[in-house]
Amino acid sequence: MGTSAQATGPEELRRHLGVFDAVVIGLGSMIGAGVFAALAPAAGAAGSGLLVGLALAGVVAYCNATSSARLAARYPQSGGTYVYGRERLGELWGYLAGWGFVVGKTASCAAMALTVGSYVWPQQAHAVAVAAVVALTAVNYVGVQKAAWLTRVIVAVVLAVLAAVVVACPTGGGADAGRWAVGADAGFHGVLQAAGLLFFAFAGYARIATLGEEVRDPQRTIPRAIPLALGITLAVYAAVALAVLAVLGPERLAHATAPLADAVRAAGVPGLAPVVRVGAAVAALGSLLALILGVSRTTLAMARDRHLPPGLAAVHPRFAVPHRAELTVGAVVAVVAAVGDVRGAIGFSSFGVLAYYAVANASAWTLTAEEGRPPRGVPLIGLAGCLVLAFALPAASVLWGVVVLALGAAAYGVRRAGGSG
Repeated sequence: MGTSAQATGPEELRRHLGVFDAVVIGLGSMIGAGVFAALAPAAGAAGSGLLVGLALAGVVAYCNATSSARLAARYPQSGGTYVYGRERLGELWGYLAGWGFVVGKTASCAAMALTVGSYVWPQQAHAVAVAAVVALTAVNYVGVQKAAWLTRVIVAVVLAVLAAVVVACPTGGGADAGRWAVGADAGFHGVLQAAGLLFFAFAGYARIATLGEEVRDPQRTIPRAIPLALGITLAVYAAVALAVLAVLGPERLAHATAPLADAVRAAGVPGLAPVVRVGAAVAALGSLLALILGVSRTTLAMARDRHLPPGLAAVHPRFAVPHRAELTVGAVVAVVAAVGDVRGAIGFSSFGVLAYYAVANASAWTLTAEEGRPPRGVPLIGLAGCLVLAFALPAASVLWGVVVLALGAAAYGVRRAGGSG
């Protein structure tokens, strides 16, 4: 057994994930959330500018991924940007990043659970959503290695379904490449809003950084895994968006409740629609699995610093996972999934995640050349892009996002005042 596996104490996590597993965890989160959940609302915002919004989201995601990779190599600990902000900018900024991530991604977990329910059994979507949360929390509880194995299976199934869609749409009839053209309906603000909504789908590479304590040789593994996962996802998104747009066009896509299933039916291959429904449910399960994993690790890091109840920092002696954090996150998500709705959760989550990555880019800006800083333009473009996309989101998402961050800052101030008094 290697020294990295032996060096773990009772309150530390075991390092056993390689590049492949780390990439798969990122893919499971990104591809599961995006292709099936974000294309239609993004088309509603951008119209024929959907592909421009996708490209813009990809640029911002690349900057965030590069900044995150350099920071994760420097600070290979659980917690991601919560740790980077604390170390580079000060405790408040790290706390706000962690707060935004935990709250926003808890909403994402609920959205993915409800997506599973709506595809598997629409009449009992909430009950199925709660059952999915319970089942996947149990999988995570018995060890991240089993979660990585299950995620690998899910990603393989989803990629096969998406490949079938990409092949069926242009070859089944009804496809028209002219529907890719950007028309007068593609307004500037609409494209920005679409990019913000699509960014929700790209955020899976954060899961790799938040697993910093469980990755072998993190200084090499994390900087390789993050851009690999993002690059594969970008290619898949572009291929699927082009295929679906060619068949449905931006207006029909915007009004589609199940855009990929609608696209294969419109292409004259209705027999593929049930397969797409199964693929959508499996994809959402993949996202939910990776999301619970990431939120629980940030909860662990914040509990270690007593920003959350310190009892949540416990690591299971047998399974080497933050078991109390995972059970708490699972319980909260199950409650939200029992009463919440999908669309409201996506915009709210996007705001929190963009705020999280704004802190990541600001943190990367402070790295020195000796610390492996990225090219200076990368964190600058990433920071500006995150702020612009966050405030281009629907007004309700921006309002609630600002309120939640303000409440978090107030709680931090009260705790600090109590500690100094």
